Amino acid sequence: MSTGKRLVQYALLYKKIILLALLMLSITVTADLSGPFIAKKVIDEHILGIEKVWYQTEAGKNTVSFQGNYYKKESYVNKQDKIIERARILQVHKDYLFIQDELSFEGIKSYKDGILTVKKGDKIKTYDAIKLNKGDLLAFYKPEIPKIIQLLFFYFGLVIVAALFHYGQQFYLQKSANRIIQKMREDVFAQIQRLPIRYFDHLPAGKIVARVTNDTEAIRELYVTVLSSFVISGIYITGIYIGLFILNAKLAAICLLLVPILFIWMLFYRKYASKYNHIIRSRVSDINGMVNESIQGMNIIQAYSREKATEKEFEKMNEEHFTFQNKLLSLNAMTSHNLVNVLRNIVFISFIWYFGGASLQASSILSLGMLYAFVDYINRLFHPIQGIVNQLANLEKALVAGERVFRLLDEEGIDVSEEEQPRYNGNVTFNHVYFGYKDDEYVLKDITFEAKQGETIALVGHTGSGKSSILNLLFRFYDCQQGKIMINGVDIQTMSRQMLRKHMGIVMQDPFLFIGTIASNVTLEDEKVSKEKMVQALKDVGAEIAFQTLEKGFDEPVLEKGSTLSSGQRQLISFARALAFDPAILILDEATSSIDTETELLIQKAMDVLKEGRTTFIIAHRLSTIRHADQIIVLDRGEIVEKGNHDELMELKGKYYQMYQLQQGSSIAG
Repeated sequence: MSTGKRLVQYALLYKKIILLALLMLSITVTADLSGPFIAKKVIDEHILGIEKVWYQTEAGKNTVSFQGNYYKKESYVNKQDKIIERARILQVHKDYLFIQDELSFEGIKSYKDGILTVKKGDKIKTYDAIKLNKGDLLAFYKPEIPKIIQLLFFYFGLVIVAALFHYGQQFYLQKSANRIIQKMREDVFAQIQRLPIRYFDHLPAGKIVARVTNDTEAIRELYVTVLSSFVISGIYITGIYIGLFILNAKLAAICLLLVPILFIWMLFYRKYASKYNHIIRSRVSDINGMVNESIQGMNIIQAYSREKATEKEFEKMNEEHFTFQNKLLSLNAMTSHNLVNVLRNIVFISFIWYFGGASLQASSILSLGMLYAFVDYINRLFHPIQGIVNQLANLEKALVAGERVFRLLDEEGIDVSEEEQPRYNGNVTFNHVYFGYKDDEYVLKDITFEAKQGETIALVGHTGSGKSSILNLLFRFYDCQQGKIMINGVDIQTMSRQMLRKHMGIVMQDPFLFIGTIASNVTLEDEKVSKEKMVQALKDVGAEIAFQTLEKGFDEPVLEKGSTLSSGQRQLISFARALAFDPAILILDEATSSIDTETELLIQKAMDVLKEGRTTFIIAHRLSTIRHADQIIVLDRGEIVEKGNHDELMELKGKYYQMYQLQQGSSIAG
């Protein structure tokens, strides 16, 4: 499905609000576009209307007294009126003349010494005429004044109605747009929660953040500004064309040529704008990614004096972004004002040619009111056209942003299951497991072992031997390509990830803390973890001693990533978190490698509490910390090379023995 159709589908979620806005918009347009028709009526029927046929009649409503007789304009005559004689009022240059007759034909008029002469080709006709003074002229206009005032008040009322409904349609269109973007952002964020860990291995955090913030903001502009502008302009253009066709179908048809011209231009514009916008949006993501990476690694950048090099790398990326922004700017400069001016001039040339060459003849049936209405409508026509052309850049930007957002939403995710699972015992079996982050490049080969409930399993080996990969598979951050991993005899791939992890706890080498408090980082705002349980967990891991100097105790604020806490304090919170959730399986991923000796002693004391009744997996570089493990698995290049407890492996004098002796020697030497 195309990006445009999917954006429309999101809009249809709030179709009631949008339809209400469109109804208000239609009323606004109708009220607003009635102005030229009202002006035409005022000019033709009431201002220039005195030049139409008059009838001598008896005194009454809408009659005018002139030289002892009463006259009524033809449009006011009804069946009850007694018609005596026809008359006309004609304007010749600056003078208004009264004749007690009807013109035989229209032609060029001249007046001299009480005689009106009308010439049309070879035909000449003369009439006795009376020149009207200001008082007489005002008398003939007097019946029109109340009707002109009435029409003006009517138009003023329409203006107020248009203003009220314009506010309403703007409010509801923008409300629906904000609702759509709110829904889209929720969907994008929910999708991020569903994405497997593998997805984040290949995409920097800054680029994902750009999808949620920058790209959805560009789409918001689509709904708030672009689509509303297109819809408003479209309805206005439709209304104007209806008005033009009512006035004069031939000239309206000429104006209709604007539509294919605009369509062709849009195709041309989109061809290049799409290309430029794709590159621009991509560079924005790259810039976000680099800024995010630079902030995260600022201590390394400054420690190794890489500020200038990082700045140059950023400048290169920014320069490319600038280059394509300029290309897009040049393309946009060709549109909007320039294009609309060309189109406006073409239409006015056609307009002048038509009226000048065909309509301004002696026999013309086109009135000044119609001329005014046409000019007014044509001027109005270019405001919505300008609106559409001006929004082409934002439209293309939003479509590219939408494409990027939908690409994220289309990634295969994993539905979050809320299925409840009774707490399992924690018997874990790896049965001939093979796994690789890339196909056919296995980092784990034929891994087979069993961990019984309550046992402590230690995984040791050099960097890259596959220790963390085993725990990634156990947590189902990834799934193995071959073999099975079972808990209590059940293949974990038959269990939902949430159900599996519900009874697992993990403590990482570099614990992650969220903005909040120490307490909220232990409970993770889970209602099932009571305050009492949280406090007890912190006490059990010895956190009371580590946090006793903090003014607010366990309610001490935690900044981003726990930057105000020591590494030992952060690790204690991580241990307390694992303990508070009472897992059946506990994973300690080099959990004591980044803390000081004093804090390690605290944690070692808490380890017995943590391990009790739980199956515990430990990754440790310091082999002295795992001497009492029930089972030590030695890995080398993704394979199990030794397995047993500390004493058994020391007697074996193999890989583990060498590693242990090497560490002990280093300790003694240190």
